[in-house]
Amino acid sequence: MSPHLILIFGLLVVAGTFLSKISTRIGLPVLLVFLGVGMLAGSDVLGLIVFSDYQAASDFANIALIFILFDSGFNTKKSNLKKYSGPSLTLATAGIIITALCLGVLIHFLLRLDWLLSLLIGSIISSTDAAAVMTIMREKPVKAHVSSTLEIESAANDPMAILLTVFMINLVQNTGTASAASYAGFTLNLLWQFGGGILTAFVLSRAAIWLFNHFGSENQSMFYVMYVGVVLTIYSSAAVIGANGTIAVFFAGYWMGNTDFVFRRGLSHFISGLSSFANMFVFLLLGLLVFPKSMIQVWHHGIILALALIFVARPLTVFLCTAPFRFTAKDRVFISWGGLKGAVPIILATYPAAYGLDPDGMIFNIVFFVVLFSCSLQGTTLSSLAKKLNLSVPPKTHSPYSLELFALDKTDFDVIDLEIHPESPWNGRRLKDLALPEDIVVSSMVRNGKIMSPRGNTMIQNKDILFLMGTPERIHEAASSGGAEIPSEKESDPELHGENPEAENTGSPEGGPDGADSSTQTD
Repeated sequence: MSPHLILIFGLLVVAGTFLSKISTRIGLPVLLVFLGVGMLAGSDVLGLIVFSDYQAASDFANIALIFILFDSGFNTKKSNLKKYSGPSLTLATAGIIITALCLGVLIHFLLRLDWLLSLLIGSIISSTDAAAVMTIMREKPVKAHVSSTLEIESAANDPMAILLTVFMINLVQNTGTASAASYAGFTLNLLWQFGGGILTAFVLSRAAIWLFNHFGSENQSMFYVMYVGVVLTIYSSAAVIGANGTIAVFFAGYWMGNTDFVFRRGLSHFISGLSSFANMFVFLLLGLLVFPKSMIQVWHHGIILALALIFVARPLTVFLCTAPFRFTAKDRVFISWGGLKGAVPIILATYPAAYGLDPDGMIFNIVFFVVLFSCSLQGTTLSSLAKKLNLSVPPKTHSPYSLELFALDKTDFDVIDLEIHPESPWNGRRLKDLALPEDIVVSSMVRNGKIMSPRGNTMIQNKDILFLMGTPERIHEAASSGGAEIPSEKESDPELHGENPEAENTGSPEGGPDGADSSTQTD
């Protein structure tokens, strides 16, 4: 590979990373930044990098997708899944099928395409993007019952969309010889891919946890190498037995993310970083694959399909899938608008070309246009819609400092940061008067953006962030008694350390999603 090509690609990554900071502040999904940078550097505009190989793009994107989906599963909390599993998993499974069918019908009649081709395009566009949704929810938070439903749905619906797309490609390829037996075979294969993927994930995630606990290396970097090997092994093992590798890595990520093992905290940063790079790499790569001039030829089809998706298919899916659960009309409107499209639909759009079903790139260009339209319109207006629907909540304070306990052996101890509020019983009291348990230590604190070492006579003030070391359950007890809040995204899940959390509503039709404020239960 030419050093000039590597230099250009490196500069594109750096430029996209800096631009992403600006895009996040204005509510623009990072996806658009890297796609835009890729398109600008591609063959049709500046011509810095010439790339038009759909097969290579599909192969590279699939490898990146392995780490993206593992990260999605790893960051899906078991406690949230218990509360919101009903609506979120219904949207992630049945919702994908409903969206694909609805879009297929609309595409057939509006764009006059073949039935199977229409359903294939509908399947490709059916999933929502976890990275885009979670980024916006992090910067502009909304009420938990809505944000958690959207986040879990977007994290869990990619495997279903991938299965459905592969299923439709098989149907299109065998359209002339399809029979009842072949349809039954496709269905059984679909069930095995799903079930086999979950089985592989369960067995190998348990084996991976055992490996990490018994690895015993004093070199932290070797844990990262082990992680890459584990994820690739899980994916390929599922593929070898004819199951779906993407489902396997997602569920393996979920089980490992909700289990305590050696160096889990340190590994989580690497998992997140590698996933972010994989996302950026995919967006740049797919941006390079697009020829803006060819987009002009399909813009009218793209707008029709995007409007049909945003204003017909997605709302219909949301209202049908959430009907058994306790959501208000405002909740459903927001969830409908929050179905942003992202990397997976564009990656899936390379599949038909790789299988020889999209020789002129029409499907890829249409899907690409729809994703751009969706992110541009929905991504930039989601926060303002939340305010109008009274679903916004104040953002939590994020400390510029982070203290982590990277243990290379099993330990019950952790470091967790707590934020002091005006009404906190700790506010205005000296540290030595807090009556903390003997096994809890305040190791440091942040005040006015500066880190300091507290002493016994240090007066605790509003907006101080205290770093406490101890067992997570004891820290949670101390936080509760002090009226403090754990603001950091690295909040430890008590379930990982064996604590028995309170019984939680599972989001069943009888109970509905828990956590909704009383103000949101009436329109």
